[in-house]
Amino acid sequence: MFQDTVKNFKINFNALNQRNTFSSGDVITGHISFDLTKEMKISSITMTLTGKSNVHWSTGGGKNQRRRHYSAKLDFFDLKSVIVQQNSATGGAATFKAGTHVYPFTCQIPQGNFPSSFHGVYGHITYNLTVAVHRPWHMSKDFVTECNFVNRINTNQPELHAPLSGSNSMTVCCLWCTSGPIEMTASIEKKGFMPGETVKIICEFINGSSRTATPKVSLQQKQVFYTHNKNHRRMSVKKLMSSTGQLVSERISDRRTVIELTIPSSASLTISNCSIIDVEYLIEVSFSVRGSPDLDVLFPIIMCDTPVDAHPPSYL
Repeated sequence: MFQDTVKNFKINFNALNQRNTFSSGDVITGHISFDLTKEMKISSITMTLTGKSNVHWSTGGGKNQRRRHYSAKLDFFDLKSVIVQQNSATGGAATFKAGTHVYPFTCQIPQGNFPSSFHGVYGHITYNLTVAVHRPWHMSKDFVTECNFVNRINTNQPELHAPLSGSNSMTVCCLWCTSGPIEMTASIEKKGFMPGETVKIICEFINGSSRTATPKVSLQQKQVFYTHNKNHRRMSVKKLMSSTGQLVSERISDRRTVIELTIPSSASLTISNCSIIDVEYLIEVSFSVRGSPDLDVLFPIIMCDTPVDAHPPSYL
């Protein structure tokens, strides 16, 4: 049996950065290693680097309902190479002796505007390195490892550095009485953020009502999955983080507070360059007045892989 003969098969990358990510045009180097408990005939060891995306969801399926399935697939690239080719002139297999075997490999990710790696509710974007061991008269044995691919967003875009602000207002009615104005103005220092970064939301409130109010902020991730030509879509919204500010008393004017929200370090990057998957982020600032609808301000943000300063680039 293969698993009785081949032990400790490993695919090791040489890291290009601290986060061990790869991007368009990067050269991937590393080595494979494995132990043989006894001699084995091997025809070749090949490597395939693939980038692909797929989505799938279904609807219906209840009583007297037909279940319908929706899916789509994209292939970004499929590159094949040979790590070990023995007796290529004769086409025969070579005998590998018992012991530890180590072989280096090199491959290059093609140039292109490929989306970042992502695993979502109804689909994913993956970049895999597959090493296959071929033996005479046997099916090949595959070993797969996933590469963490990052699409590097151009952080020199002025809109990523510029502050965002918004406001909203309402009045609260109770029978024939109308309260004083309830107003909220919120701002954040920029639009581009990195996973793990802390967002400072500056809020100014006026609570002219006779009720207390609570400020809240949350980070939402919106995943949208499409079939080809976007004839059908499925959306999933997840609240990744939330934070609550100090209570605002009734009949208070000009209350200012700062609420901090830390983005999870595991958050995926924004994806807008894949025709079947979008990943967007929103910061929602709410002013919750007891017994009334919330007052909301929404900020769309971009999740980047490199830091974004809170000021415009020097050349602007």
